[in-house]
Amino acid sequence: MSIKKQFVKTKPVCKVTFVVASGDAKKASVVGDFNNWDASAGALTKLKNGNFKGVFDLNKDATYQFKYLVDDTYLNEEEADNFIWNDFAGSENSVLVV
Repeated sequence: MSIKKQFVKTKPVCKVTFVVASGDAKKASVVGDFNNWDASAGALTKLKNGNFKGVFDLNKDATYQFKYLVDDTYLNEEEADNFIWNDFAGSENSVLVV
């Protein structure tokens, strides 16, 4: 799994690329504050190498909580900027700072 941030100089957004190494997974999404935890809004595209990838424009100067949803299993991003406890889920969420 990985995250790449590309700041856009002409707009107040950051293009964030999420990549999930999925093995033999059939579907993957990134869900979080930036898309109301909606798996369909955060759907990732499966690449020929088996990984999933998606690019999202997120507002700059913000902090977002998120997780990956891979075949109905929630996973954290190992390269997240931070982690924060979520009482609702009883586990940590990944944190992205842009």
